[in-house]
Amino acid sequence: MCGIVGYIGPQTASPLIVSGLKRLEYRGYDSAGVCIVDGDSLTIHKQAGKVADLERVVDLSAIRGTLGVGHTRWATHGLPNDVNAHPHTDNDDAIAMVHNGIIENYLTIKKKLENAGYTFRSETDSEVLAVFIGMLYKTIGDLERAVQTALQEVEGTFGIVVVSTHDPNLMIAARRGSPLILGVGQDEFVVASDAAAIIAHTRQVVYLQENEMATITRQGFTTKTIANEATHSVVEEIAFELEEIEKGGFEHFMLKEIYEQPVTFHDGFRGRLRVDEGNVRLGGLSKVQDRLRSAQRIIITACGTSWHAALVGEYLIENLARIPVEVEYASEFRYRNPIIYPNDIVIAISQSGETADTLAAIREAKMKGATVLGMVNVVGSSIARETDAGVYLHAGPEIGVASTKAFTSQLCILTQFALFLGRMRDLPAEAGRTLAQGIAEIPDKIRQILDQSDAIKEIAMTFAQAPNVLYLGRGYQFPVALEGALKLKEISYIHAEGYPAAEMKHGPIALIDENMPVVFIATKDEIYDKVISNIEEVRARRGRVIAIASEGDTQIDRVADHVIRIPETQAMLAPILASIPLQLLAYYIAVERGCNVDMPRNLAKSVTVE
Repeated sequence: MCGIVGYIGPQTASPLIVSGLKRLEYRGYDSAGVCIVDGDSLTIHKQAGKVADLERVVDLSAIRGTLGVGHTRWATHGLPNDVNAHPHTDNDDAIAMVHNGIIENYLTIKKKLENAGYTFRSETDSEVLAVFIGMLYKTIGDLERAVQTALQEVEGTFGIVVVSTHDPNLMIAARRGSPLILGVGQDEFVVASDAAAIIAHTRQVVYLQENEMATITRQGFTTKTIANEATHSVVEEIAFELEEIEKGGFEHFMLKEIYEQPVTFHDGFRGRLRVDEGNVRLGGLSKVQDRLRSAQRIIITACGTSWHAALVGEYLIENLARIPVEVEYASEFRYRNPIIYPNDIVIAISQSGETADTLAAIREAKMKGATVLGMVNVVGSSIARETDAGVYLHAGPEIGVASTKAFTSQLCILTQFALFLGRMRDLPAEAGRTLAQGIAEIPDKIRQILDQSDAIKEIAMTFAQAPNVLYLGRGYQFPVALEGALKLKEISYIHAEGYPAAEMKHGPIALIDENMPVVFIATKDEIYDKVISNIEEVRARRGRVIAIASEGDTQIDRVADHVIRIPETQAMLAPILASIPLQLLAYYIAVERGCNVDMPRNLAKSVTVE
C-alpha cells in the first residue's frame, strides 16, 4: 500500500527521503509528497502522480533541513489529487503527519473538531488525525503525549510518522495494523513502511509491534505502547542484500523475478528436503508437531495469488495426509463467525505477511482457540510474529506487484508441508521418496521452460489485443487457471476468467467464438482425456486454443492452435511448472500493450487496509 519514509540525523533529509520513496514505488501509489522541518517552518511539496512528477516541479534536493517525512499515497478517502496527497498538517501548519491505513471513526472526530472551529482542506481521514493531534497539542503542550492521546481515541488502522516545528529534534512513529520499521544508523534514524527504503542506510532495524510507538531524537529512541506501557525493542538485521531489490539488467522487476524462480524454488527446499528419507524437516513447526499429527481439519486462509496457492495446497494435503482441508478468502473468513474447533489448524499464507484481511483472520482463529501457522516471505512481518509457528518462503524481496516467484515458493512450501504431514500419518516412505525426488528436480525443469521464452513471446504477440481470455484446467491445474487469468488481468488489463474446464458448459461456453482465446492447462494425468474433450468443444465453436502440455504429448497438436510444452513431472507438481509459461504469457502481452508491468494501475503490492 502507501509508502512512508522519515529521517532524522546529520544529513540533508530530502534526498534520502526521495530515494527511499522511489524504492517503495513498487507498492503502488497515485500521489507523493515530502515535508522537511526547516527551522521554525515546514516546507511541504506534494502532488498527484509519481515521485518523478514531484521532482519535475520542485528541486527537492535544494530543500535544507535534517528532519523530514515523505509519503506515497494509494487513495482510499478522497480522489488522488494534490490536496489529498500527504503529508497533512494541523490548522497551524506546525505539525505534519503521514499516514498509512484507515481511521474508521474519522467522521465522528471531524465533526467534534469542526464544532470547535477547526477547518479541513482535504477529503481524507488522515488530515482529521493530523488536526486532532494539533488540537490536543494546544491543550497538552507535549507532542509525544498529544500523539499518544489521539491514537488512544482513534479506531481503525494506522502507521504514522509525525514531525513538528515545535521540536525540530523529534520524530514520532506509531503503528496499529500497518507495518513500520525503525532503521538504527550511526547517529541517524530512518523510519519506513518497508525495509527496502532502509537498507541503503543501515541493516539494523526495529520492527514496531502492534499498538507500539517510537519517540526518536537525534540521540536515540524509546518505545512504548500507545497505552503508555514501556516496551523492550529488539534490534534485528535485515535479511536481504541491496542488490536483491535492483533490476539486475532486466527490463522489469517482474521479468527478473520470473527468471529467479529456479533459485527461489531451490531456496524453498534447501536444508529442508530429505530425498533419501522421503521426508521434510520443517524446524519452524517443531513445537506444534504433536498438534499437527492429531489435527482433524485444516483451514487455509489467504487473499489473491496466495488464495490460489492455498487451493493447490488443499489438493496436496488431502491427497498425501488424508486430512480434510477448507480454503477461505480471508476477507470473508474474518466476518462470518466461522466454526473453529480447538484442534483445528489454521494456516495463513501471505507474501508480505502484512495483508490486513489475513491478519484479521488469524486473530479471529486464535481467539477461537485454533493453532495458527504462517507461511510468509517477509521476515519479521506481522503474520510471522503473531502466529504460533510457521515456515518462511525464502523467496527474497518481491518487487513486482504481480506475484510470480512468491507463488511458486508458496507451492514449494505447501508441497513439503503436505509431504511432512503425510509421512507423520500413513504415507509410505517410498511414495515420499518419489515425491521428494520430484521436488528436487523442479528447478532444472523451470530453467527448461524459461528457455522457451522467445516462443512464448511470439504467442503473446498474437493475442495481445484480445479483449477477453478464458483459462481452463482440471484437478490440480484448476487453481493454476485462476492464477493465470489473474496475472493477465493484473498487468495487461485484459478481462480474463479462470474456470474448472468441465464448468465451461455451465455458462462460459456462451462466450466462445473465433475471437476468444482459450488457454487450457492440459498436462498428462488421469483426467487428461477429459481435458482433450473440453478442448474439442471449444474447437467446435471456433475458439482459439493455447495449450500448456507435457513434453512428448503429440496428441495435443491436433486440437490446439498453439502449444507450450513443460517437462513431465508428477501430477501434484505440475501446477508449479504450468504457472511459469502463464506468467511469461501475461508479461509479454502486457509489455506489447504498453502497460506498466511492475506498477499496474489501481493495484498495491501489499493490501494493508480493507
